[in-house]
Amino acid sequence: MSPTPTSSPTPPPVPHIRPSRRTVLAATAAAGAVTVGPSAAPAASAPAMPTAELVDTPARSAEAAPQGPRPPATAQAPSRELRTLLKEIDPDRIEATVRKLVSFGTRHTLSTQDDPDRGIGAARDWILAEMRSYAAGSGGRMTAELQSYVQEPASRIPTATRITNVVATLRGSVTPERVYVVSGHYDSRVTDVMDATSDAPGADDDASGVAVAMELARVMAKRRPASTIVFAAVAGEEQGLYGAAHMASRFKAAGTDVQAMFTNDIVGSSKADDGTKDPPPASGRGDPHLAPLAIRLFAEGVPTSETPEQAATRRSVGGENDSPSRQLARFVRDTGDNSATGMHVRVVYRRDRYRRGGDHIPFLEQGYAAARFTEPAEDFAHQHQDVRVEGGKQYGDLPEFCDFGFTARVARVNAAALWTLAQAPAAPRDARILTAALTNSTELTWKRGAEPDLAGYEVVWRETTAPEWTHVIPVGDTTSHEVDLSKDNVFFGVRAVNRAGLRGPVSFPLPQV
Repeated sequence: MSPTPTSSPTPPPVPHIRPSRRTVLAATAAAGAVTVGPSAAPAASAPAMPTAELVDTPARSAEAAPQGPRPPATAQAPSRELRTLLKEIDPDRIEATVRKLVSFGTRHTLSTQDDPDRGIGAARDWILAEMRSYAAGSGGRMTAELQSYVQEPASRIPTATRITNVVATLRGSVTPERVYVVSGHYDSRVTDVMDATSDAPGADDDASGVAVAMELARVMAKRRPASTIVFAAVAGEEQGLYGAAHMASRFKAAGTDVQAMFTNDIVGSSKADDGTKDPPPASGRGDPHLAPLAIRLFAEGVPTSETPEQAATRRSVGGENDSPSRQLARFVRDTGDNSATGMHVRVVYRRDRYRRGGDHIPFLEQGYAAARFTEPAEDFAHQHQDVRVEGGKQYGDLPEFCDFGFTARVARVNAAALWTLAQAPAAPRDARILTAALTNSTELTWKRGAEPDLAGYEVVWRETTAPEWTHVIPVGDTTSHEVDLSKDNVFFGVRAVNRAGLRGPVSFPLPQV
């Protein structure tokens, strides 16, 4: 395929020729990024690939939305089905959920579990009842249950304590063995992490994240995803990530193919402690009420679960910026940073913030790809604080400091990524770069997926210093492809495409002799 630079996401077909190093690198120098789009002619030996938008062209209109940074070459515009789903996400329902959770006074993990009106037990029972009400309209596809265990005395757990997650599972209709998880934690705290009796409203941290997971469960329960989606409200986060660790270990013990996990933790406010908001870079002109806002997505580079053998390979060929979690973060940017969500996804190359941790970490420890959503600039007066007025300033994690329209946008980013993940093909397995022969071209191989609607594959690549994929080459329904570029000079990846034109996450190939 001749990767000719273009400013349009749908260039006209071009004759099929193998790109030479000179052609590709000259185009790169001229354009900065080249997309050989799916509308370009595929190889003569491969079936035609489906056409799909790779960039969100409506979002680039000056009249429709502010001008933003150039999207990655791998970006996918929301389908009509997804846009309809995103419109159903309701800020008023999110606000009602946050305020209801606050009404239980405290949701501390060590608080009472048998009072119908106060404490973590009352919050647990209400969340379960809500999830079951969503499941009732799912035609039997969704179930909701409690996932409990007794945590023996440990750090921040002075006596044996029952810790309970509320888990709603929407079973996939085509590839149910593939599982995607979204969560928030419903426990809360004040200044003293062991204070289980004082009011701990926990509106932002983390009723907001629970509201995101519950709103997604409500909206998606009526739909039929190809793969399975799990919506969870977990406990024990403030005491040490206990609920998430239990859930991740159960998935691992059962051999569950969790392909991605997102935790939403502190996603309730768009304002920093000085009252400013964090717009995307170069946001330009536009209605300030419609202008994109930013959400941070924390994604680790070197995998937490990396083995010594994997570390040796990484040190040899690179890939510190190409872990499964980094590819997941790029996929969120590709699908969730557009006019339909009203959000700019700011990927942060860290596992989490300084001296902090979240419920994605136990999933990383089990070898699953996972990432954390958190608001762009936290206001620490309104998290982990006793409710009080001091020096004329209100402290405490109260709902009046939340921005429910912002949280709805966060939910839309989650929905865009999760729904596309569930509907698109999985990331290719066993992607490899053949290294038996030292040449100035690169031969890639991978295993064909089992999805019934699989249409083919695309090879992507970028300079080793580039954060996003800059080039896309459709290669058809095949399990190998040779590119006339040196594997020593650039990074490669492979992604699958289905007949509807949905692209899955990129797999980063490892060397194979």
